Order: sequence, then structure tokens, then C-alpha cells
Amino acid sequence: MIETPRIERLASRPVALLPVACTREEIRQAMGRSVRALMDALAAQGTSPDGPLFTHHLRRPTDTFEFHLGVPVGAPVGPGLDGGMRPGEWPAMQVARTEYRGRYEDLPRAWEAFRQWIDAQALQPTQDVWECYLTGPETGGDPSAWRTELIQPLRPA
Repeated sequence: MIETPRIERLASRPVALLPVACTREEIRQAMGRSVRALMDALAAQGTSPDGPLFTHHLRRPTDTFEFHLGVPVGAPVGPGLDGGMRPGEWPAMQVARTEYRGRYEDLPRAWEAFRQWIDAQALQPTQDVWECYLTGPETGGDPSAWRTELIQPLRPA
């Protein structure tokens, strides 16, 4: 279900962010609207993504989601005209990361397997988590080709 996890140090980089809050039932519609809004705000500033779409969940999802939808950008962006998009930074951080292949509906099971690995390694995760959507439905209807990177920041030892 997931590839063998690894521990890495990630560098900081500029990103464009859009805050999102929704219920579990609303997640598909909220993601679709938010992706369009973020891409439109970037286009209005004459820029485009410099890497894959990601979400930064401020806390592990429950029956509600609270996260920032974002993309890396080549240079810092300004705030969106509608007040939604804002400039941000993917912080430098020590992380455990793995890659999951499959349907988005099965991401909770992938996260559970990843968390079990993290616990078995006696690592100290933070409360937030990141997902990078390397490939998805835009590449075709076969979910076995969809790749999502799961990233768990770690507390300093």
C-alpha cells in the first residue's frame, strides 16, 4: 500500500496558499473549488505552479478538515485580489515520508500504515501532516497510477 518510508530533511521554498475548512462529506467539492480558486489567483498574478499541488493539514482530519491547499512557486506571490490566496513558505523540516499509490478514498488506510511505521521507529511526529499530489485523476481514470506523497514532520530529537 505504501512504499518503504524514509527520514529526510526538506528545504524551505516559497508557496502560494489557500486556507480551506470543510466537513468530511464536503471534501471533494471543497478541493475542486479550492484548486480552481488557487490556480485562477496564480494566473491573475501571471505565475504558475512550480511543483505539485499539496495540502498542509494543521491537525489530523476527523469529521472536519482544516488545511492549507498550496503549490510551490518560483518566487513569492502577493495576496490574491479576493483575499483567498496568500503567500507562504514550505518550511525547512525533518520529516518521515512515503509514497502511496491508489484512490484518494483509501488515503486514511495509507496514513494508518505510515503512522504504524512511525510508531515502530519511536519517532516523535508533530500534529500537522502534509500530502503532495504527484499524479491524480488528471492523468487518467486508473487510480493505481495515482501517486500521493505522505509527509509527517518530526519533532527535534
